[in-house]
Amino acid sequence: MAKGVMIVAEQRDGALRKISLELAATARKLADQSGSEVSAILLGSGIESLAAQLGKYGVDKVFVGDSPAMEPYITEAHAAVVAKVVKENDPAILLLGASVQGKDLASRVAAKLATGLATDCTDVKIADGKLLAVRPMYAGKCFGEIVTSSNPAMATLRPNVFPAVENAKAGTVVKVDAAVDAASIKSKVLEVQKDTSGKVDLTEANVIVSGGRGMKGPEGFPILEELADVLKGTVGASRAAVDAGWRQQKDQVGQTGKVVSPNLYIACGISGAIQHLAGMSSSKCIVAINKDAEAPIFTKADYGVVDDLFKVVPELTAVCKKMMA
Repeated sequence: MAKGVMIVAEQRDGALRKISLELAATARKLADQSGSEVSAILLGSGIESLAAQLGKYGVDKVFVGDSPAMEPYITEAHAAVVAKVVKENDPAILLLGASVQGKDLASRVAAKLATGLATDCTDVKIADGKLLAVRPMYAGKCFGEIVTSSNPAMATLRPNVFPAVENAKAGTVVKVDAAVDAASIKSKVLEVQKDTSGKVDLTEANVIVSGGRGMKGPEGFPILEELADVLKGTVGASRAAVDAGWRQQKDQVGQTGKVVSPNLYIACGISGAIQHLAGMSSSKCIVAINKDAEAPIFTKADYGVVDDLFKVVPELTAVCKKMMA
């Protein structure tokens, strides 16, 4: 009989991603409601030592697939091993992150397991003994409640929404065979180009300062970079700014870019098209700076400033520098 909550942890370059700790803590909370255990699947090369960190956040058992075949990440290889471990251990619930890698992997695993998948969830709970997943729908205009009738019930969780709370458990390592049939792998990683800027990825940032069409050009973004540096955050952009070539696509926030949930989101010169709002409306606190008092962004903002951003942002930066000195 299916029992327990299992997560698929993510790591990059030998370090756990923040979403992995959020998954572990959330799984612990769900498992405690039914008195069951939490397990995790951790794949990579030279990563067995990371199991202890997962244990600190509530994982009882870590299935470690430590093999050169698991590095770098390739969908077919990881999906095959994850599906194998899940079938052998029969968890009632399987959680992954709604990250770039998690979205790619979850759909393939769900197909292999012939089960349902709730994506980009902002809340999960146990109702009538089953997983109830809550996710935004229709570009964030409403929220849907999803119950999967098959096992395991699968869901991907939106990064930065669920708290990573420590709750120490054993984190016992169980080694699994991560060997895969080379003939079954249809793709190959030829090159990895890493971002060397040192900036936090938008999906994991606690503070994001975003610019839109109101920035007037790429030369306007340095004032946002300065504010983001003071707040220890990172810079994002609307689709209009990216399409204009002012910022790279990796900086795009929105339905066709990255969905973010920072503690603080500062929107500068962004009108607030529904596609952009869908990508940042789950932010804890939203500040909008725009000359147009009728801009849709103000309907979502907790705080709004109707003024010239080129006047307001430098003043805000100066005040923040004094406060954080």
